[in-house]
Amino acid sequence: MSLAVLVVNPGSTSTRLALWSEAGCLQQEELAHSAADIAGCQRIADQLPARLAAVRGFLADAGEPAFAAVVGRGGPLRPLEGGTYRIDAAMVADLARARYGEHASLLGGLIARELAATRGLPAFVVDPVSVDELDPVARLSGVPEIERLARSHALSLKAVSRLAAAELGRPLAETRFAAAHLGGGISVAALRGGRIVDVNDALLGMGPFTPYRAGALPLRGVLDLAFSPNATRGQVEQKLRAESGLYAYLGTGNLLEIEARIAAGDTRAAAVVEAMAYQIAKELGAVAAALALRLDGVILTGGMSRSELLVGRLRERVGALGRFFIYPGEREMEALALGALRVLRGQEMPRVYDPAGAPAEQRS
Repeated sequence: MSLAVLVVNPGSTSTRLALWSEAGCLQQEELAHSAADIAGCQRIADQLPARLAAVRGFLADAGEPAFAAVVGRGGPLRPLEGGTYRIDAAMVADLARARYGEHASLLGGLIARELAATRGLPAFVVDPVSVDELDPVARLSGVPEIERLARSHALSLKAVSRLAAAELGRPLAETRFAAAHLGGGISVAALRGGRIVDVNDALLGMGPFTPYRAGALPLRGVLDLAFSPNATRGQVEQKLRAESGLYAYLGTGNLLEIEARIAAGDTRAAAVVEAMAYQIAKELGAVAAALALRLDGVILTGGMSRSELLVGRLRERVGALGRFFIYPGEREMEALALGALRVLRGQEMPRVYDPAGAPAEQRS
């Protein structure tokens, strides 16, 4: 009988579930959570009882399907190497108190741990958002008190680098890609041997502007915002993280809507999308330089990689970098499942989360 794993991927108002086997997805469901379930929760972890009850209800309705492990979306953790991590007490403690940030994805590890514990099964997270494999030279910002951070769509970037390596018929360890995850946030990365050796901080700082985020900015303007009358840190951060980019210029972050406006003759919309494409292309060129311009190709993934307009503009500007690999949409559920299955099949060793130091492989 083939191995199967339960995948748990929480979002801000829903939890996606999938039963995944070596043959592919067997069953998938998205559980919506009511405002009443979430409104009274001051912290993300406070949502755990309601979300856990919803997941257990789904499993009961599905006839309690069998699976060998539970894998959850990895929330903010300490900076760590990529890979599949066993969820243990130390990880749960950091997730439960949101030690490294409040984000719905931290519920993935908490839910997975609870479901697995009651069944005597292992629980994992795969390539969390805090994967940090930056080369030492990439860490220096120019200000000693500020170190560059690696917060990226690591799960997506690593999954598509494996796909591109397979298309090339090359071992992942021998590949070099400039890759971009193009969604509500944008990560542009240099991948060498499957490791993310340089990447913009996709959450807050550097990189291109996105449908909602500001990306890199002139510092004088940032200082003016931060020290404007009555401005609070929270207000400025909210503006830069969620109220900038396409949304700020055009009133929407939906690229499909914007493309319809462009087709109808909206020159302002066309200029803003052109600027976003320009910035993405510049960042792809920058990470190509980080790899000494020795590339196996350029990888594009995420929801916006479905856009013929955007992809076309990128081809025009950086097509000379090499072959383009386009993997539209997001592959989070599959990437989570495959990460757990690689461990269950013995193809990879599970890593152990060390809240204080470097990660170690579990060899027992």
